[in-house]
Amino acid sequence: MLANELIIDDRSSGNLTSNIGTEWRFVANTVMGRVSSGNVTLDSHNDKNCQRMRGNVSTINDGGFVQISLSLFDSGVFYASDYDGIEFEVSGNSESHNVHLRTTWLWFPWRAYRASFTATPDCQKVRIPFSKLEAYKTSQAFRQNKLKRVGLLGIGREFKADHCLAAIGFCSR
Repeated sequence: MLANELIIDDRSSGNLTSNIGTEWRFVANTVMGRVSSGNVTLDSHNDKNCQRMRGNVSTINDGGFVQISLSLFDSGVFYASDYDGIEFEVSGNSESHNVHLRTTWLWFPWRAYRASFTATPDCQKVRIPFSKLEAYKTSQAFRQNKLKRVGLLGIGREFKADHCLAAIGFCSR
C-alpha cells in the first residue's frame, strides 16, 4: 500500500471501478487509420491484484499509443493541492511507459502533463513529484487543484506495452 496518500485505486474492487467510484477504460489511437491495439484485464502479479494493460504500439499513420485512463471525478474538478505528487505500484516488461495527468484547462486530448517510468518485472513503487511533470503541447502551468484525469500509457515508438497497475494515489512528503 502507498504511504501518506490519497488512494485513487488499490485494486480491491474486483472490477475496473476505482476506489473513488470512476471506472478505468482502455484507449488506443485507432482513429483515421492508426493501428495501435490492446486491452486491459484484471490480473494478479506477485500476489497483488492489478489491472494489466497490454498492447502493440504502432507509429504507422502518425499513431503511437495505448493507454488506461481514469476520470478523477464525475463532475467538477479533483482537488489535489494537499499533495505534491503521484505514486503508483506497477510492474511490467522492462519497457518505458508514461503517466499523464490532465487538467480542466487542457481542451485537446493530446495535451497533458507527463513523466516517464520503467515498468520492471518486480512490482515497484514509482513516485513522481508534480514539479517533475513536463507540459506537453501546452504552455499552461500545471494546476493540481484542477485535475481531470490520469492515464498510464505505452506511447511514441513501436513496442509491446505491458504493465500491471496494483495501486495509484496522490502522495505528500
